Amino acid sequence: MANGHKAPDSEYPLAVLIDADNANPNIVNGLLSEVAKLGVASVKRIYGDWTTPNLAGWKSVLLDHSIQPIQQFRYTSGKNATDSAMIIDAMDLLYSGPFKGFCIVSSDSDFTRLASRLREAGKVVYGFGEMKTPKPFVAACDRFIYTEVFTPQSTESEEIATTTSLSKQSSKELRRNAKLLLAIRTGIEAASDDDGWAQLGPVGSYVVKSSPDFDPRNYGYQKFSELIDAIGLFELQRTGSVVHVRDIRRNGSK
Repeated sequence: MANGHKAPDSEYPLAVLIDADNANPNIVNGLLSEVAKLGVASVKRIYGDWTTPNLAGWKSVLLDHSIQPIQQFRYTSGKNATDSAMIIDAMDLLYSGPFKGFCIVSSDSDFTRLASRLREAGKVVYGFGEMKTPKPFVAACDRFIYTEVFTPQSTESEEIATTTSLSKQSSKELRRNAKLLLAIRTGIEAASDDDGWAQLGPVGSYVVKSSPDFDPRNYGYQKFSELIDAIGLFELQRTGSVVHVRDIRRNGSK
């Protein structure tokens, strides 16, 4: 429960579908490591027009990670045939494969309806995209992970732009985040006992359900417990491997 959610079974079969036009090859190691926490990537496919030079960066990593490239020519200028190919394949896999979940890697809002349709069919949908991803696509997923958390720190100006927002936020900054505080407090209230204590796992699960893009790494912290502790408005109590949390206002402290 390092990131505030319950991890699925390690044998959970997943289909990983990557939009090469809207994803950076630098994220591939972190992406597949994250997918491995969620289940088994039984299918790994990446879609794009491989005759164009802009996908050259992806070509060098496909063999290393056994990702199957799917060729999709751009038949008409201004029309994204790659999106259509991904959507058609996803529906084929939905009806023909044993998958429990889908990982859609793109920052494109065109996949919003696909995510909704897969969830309607009882599948878990994990979205992966940049922080610029439109909110409708983020909200359509069970969980959405921003790929900036996979991007190595760099001194290049273009990389600084993507990693600055992931620097560790101070207690003062976190306390100003009303949406985050409300989600945590509501989660604690929903899962707490008579004394106000709640197990951290269910609280994290509630926060993810209310905000699919929640991830402590977005605030610069690796674990949900570290984020809670940094805020300074909650008490943490550890009993072995079990962590409990309580709103500090319950004991009369400010």
